[in-house]
Amino acid sequence: MSQTETRISDIGAYMAELGQRARAASRRLAAADSNAKNAALNAIADDLEANRAALIEENRRDLEAGRAKGLDAALLDRLELNDTRIDSMIEGLRQIAALPDPIGEISNLKYRPSGIQVGRMRVPLGVVGIIYESRPNVTADAAALCLKSGNATVLRGGSEAFHSNQAIAGCIQRGLEHAGLPAHAVQVLATTDRAAVGAMITQPEHIDVIIPRGGKGLIERISAEARVPVIKHLDGICHVYIDDEADPQKAFDVAINAKTQRYGTCNTMETLLVNATVAEDILPSLAKAYAEKGVELRGCEATCAILGDRCIAASAQDWDTEYLAPILSIRVVEALEDAIEHINTHSSQHTDSIVTENITKARRFLREVDSSSVMVNASTRFADGFEYGLGAEIGISTDKFHARGPVGLEGLTSVKWVVLGDGHIRT
Repeated sequence: MSQTETRISDIGAYMAELGQRARAASRRLAAADSNAKNAALNAIADDLEANRAALIEENRRDLEAGRAKGLDAALLDRLELNDTRIDSMIEGLRQIAALPDPIGEISNLKYRPSGIQVGRMRVPLGVVGIIYESRPNVTADAAALCLKSGNATVLRGGSEAFHSNQAIAGCIQRGLEHAGLPAHAVQVLATTDRAAVGAMITQPEHIDVIIPRGGKGLIERISAEARVPVIKHLDGICHVYIDDEADPQKAFDVAINAKTQRYGTCNTMETLLVNATVAEDILPSLAKAYAEKGVELRGCEATCAILGDRCIAASAQDWDTEYLAPILSIRVVEALEDAIEHINTHSSQHTDSIVTENITKARRFLREVDSSSVMVNASTRFADGFEYGLGAEIGISTDKFHARGPVGLEGLTSVKWVVLGDGHIRT
């Protein structure tokens, strides 16, 4: 199973050939029925199980190389494949196989005065290019979602996970062939040459959409240079607003969970907004709980006046920072409209939540906050595909076209209009 990186002299030609194969495979995959796609997903899961030891061995090569390059502990942790993570990949494949197939579904079929019926059918996007870093499990997750939604996919993982990704790719291609589907429906780049990314994002004739998963620098570069549409989000600057009509216990629980359940995720709260009427009541207990969890607090002038030396002064930059760390900025606001104004100014349009018992305020927050996920009395940590019932997600989109929020199977599809007649002609 061991793979060695392919040395490619002409990256442009290599990517064009790979894209042509993907395009051809996408046409066959779009016509595949649910049984064939589900059989492939389950065969890939079986192959991962059968090759568990080989996967761990290939991952060991990546880990050794990463340590030699000086990768920090957090990156090495994201890179590691162990039995638990392989179990998770296998379970993810089987869960996606069990999901309803969106392809071919016809909705909103209505009769028109002319007698024709008009509706919309869900169809694949075609060829999806995915560029990601570190975590090799993304290779299996992305391939599974694209396969179930009828899309061919071209995957470019991080160079640090090269051997792991190639080993997983082998399992995927054997599973596809076992189910009678084209092996080229999923292709993992056999090179770590960065020029391959540049070629990949500038070939709209071969690739229909690019989904980048990784750091802000990677996503900014792809967004700036791509000639292919990009589904993306840059930051996860998420907010929780505690209203003056919030239930104190709900407010406490949501504010603690949204920040401390996990620190390094894009749906973790980075700024807490508190109504001035309740700030003196709730901030001290929150500060105590945050201190117990090692969270550094950076506050506005009013926050610092309430918390004293338990908080340092926030800078203007703090309101626009995704910490991905045990750091939280806090601002006291006078009213709901001030909270909404702050969020719409500083949010990355990812996920924002209000804690309130006032249904009118909750509805106003839902309507006026311009983010891909807006919540009432719930932790921002719920903003992901699994929690939303999508089975899995390929990423989060904060764009306003096509897909917005967690991108699952439906987000990897488009629609076309269908018209049903019986010899109807227009007069």
